[in-house]
Amino acid sequence: MKLINKLLAEFFGTFWLVFGGCGSAVLASAFFAIEAQTPINIGIGLIGVSFAFGLTVLTMAYAIGHVSGCHLNPAVSVGLAVGGRHPWNEVGPYIVAQILGGVAGAGVLGVIASGQEDFKFSDGFAANGYGALEVGGSPGDYSMIACLVAEIVLTFFFLMIILGATDKRAPAGFAPIAIGFGLTLIHLIGIPVTNLSVNPARSTGPAVFVGGWAIQQLWLFWLAPVVGAALAGVLYPRVAGAGND
Repeated sequence: MKLINKLLAEFFGTFWLVFGGCGSAVLASAFFAIEAQTPINIGIGLIGVSFAFGLTVLTMAYAIGHVSGCHLNPAVSVGLAVGGRHPWNEVGPYIVAQILGGVAGAGVLGVIASGQEDFKFSDGFAANGYGALEVGGSPGDYSMIACLVAEIVLTFFFLMIILGATDKRAPAGFAPIAIGFGLTLIHLIGIPVTNLSVNPARSTGPAVFVGGWAIQQLWLFWLAPVVGAALAGVLYPRVAGAGND
């Protein structure tokens, strides 16, 4: 498959992840309907947002997995390269395509969300953060260290799932399901801590439009996922043994 085809697949796949996942948080997480003058929250909440992120990856894995491998995530590209599953010379171009896709997805989401009169990017726009919520940050006011550890550990296990599910000894055809549900579980754990990233492109997209605190804290959502993914790339072959490429 030509590199340009792979990069286009990564662009559109990451667009879908950010637009679908962050879109569920921005547009549908808390949605109030008026019945008998009483506001009723019929939004999808944390569980719905978690499933939305998992479903974006699951659907794209079937759609473009045979084209680009469906990384949609700079940390995944790095982790797979460290684990010997992806050529290093494609990592840089993949990351550029993923970032552009993430920013484009967040941009289109912003156009839609701005159609509501009281919408403000400064309200969060599903950006990732750490520390006091009053200045952006963690939904649960978790400390920087707690958020750093959470993102490293959750990305590590996400890559372990990916590496295991795509091992040639694993049952064929089921990898997208395991990976999609794995990402859902990870979001169920991590949304209260950081709004859950495990993906620098997912974090960069909304941060570009939020600016301020989201850009200042973005370093953590590059460093932690890449570290977690690289650790998995190193350790999975040692756990799984020979024949895992």
